[in-house]
Amino acid sequence: MSSLDLIKNADSAQVAVGAFNVILLEHAEAIITGAQEAGLSVILQLSQNAVKYHGALAPISLAVLSCASNASVPTSVHLDHAEDTELIRKALDLGYDSIMFDGSKLEFAENIATSRAMAELAHSYGATIEVELGEIGGKDGVHAPGIRTNPIDAQAFVEATGVDLLAVAVGSSHAMTSRDAQLDFNLIAEIRAAVKVPLVLHGSSGVSDVDLQSAIRAGMRKINIATHLNHVFSNSVRSKLNSDPELVDPRKYIGLARSEVATEIARLLKILNLE
Repeated sequence: MSSLDLIKNADSAQVAVGAFNVILLEHAEAIITGAQEAGLSVILQLSQNAVKYHGALAPISLAVLSCASNASVPTSVHLDHAEDTELIRKALDLGYDSIMFDGSKLEFAENIATSRAMAELAHSYGATIEVELGEIGGKDGVHAPGIRTNPIDAQAFVEATGVDLLAVAVGSSHAMTSRDAQLDFNLIAEIRAAVKVPLVLHGSSGVSDVDLQSAIRAGMRKINIATHLNHVFSNSVRSKLNSDPELVDPRKYIGLARSEVATEIARLLKILNLE
């Protein structure tokens, strides 16, 4: 299913869809296993940075698309944080049903123009498009408490571009390893009232379970989580290798990490479903 269909269903139920980033193939397998355990829909995301890590778009993408096609729960595959417009076109050609154009570093007028062009491209493939307005940042230090998405700008942006989903800056930050981000729930509600499309929360790894649910009640409908799962994965590998210094078979520690991530995926999806 397309991510927009999944999110519209979530919107009707006043809950949110979990969107989790794939770094290694084992992440994709864990995400789908966890979603099937929870019996809930899910979005698998590959970022432009992950594609760069793998050296090419097609091999990891085709593997993830294959995993998704065999899932027993509704599943979408999404290109995350793509600044390269040619990469977006290639992803759509491969079969991605959802893409995110990240023009947050552009000037407002240029962001509008390019986002509109990317929306037209995605829609020509029958795909969903997500964009970002406001500086969520984190990895490069651009995020600061004073940088937030303006509801009036958000309304104008959505109307001018025809996009399907809007990622907004409301207090979260990418790559957080602690879960103490302070979200502005009133701002989330104000933006939700101003725009006609569902909202996306990036940097959700830094948000506590309680605040994730508060954000959903305020209007968030897609919740992106990456760093938190990497934390779970890496801690599992580190613990296993420390406990058995002679271990050399990667299946013995990567497989365990995959299982622990799947368990956390199932738990998080239930949180996002307000269970």
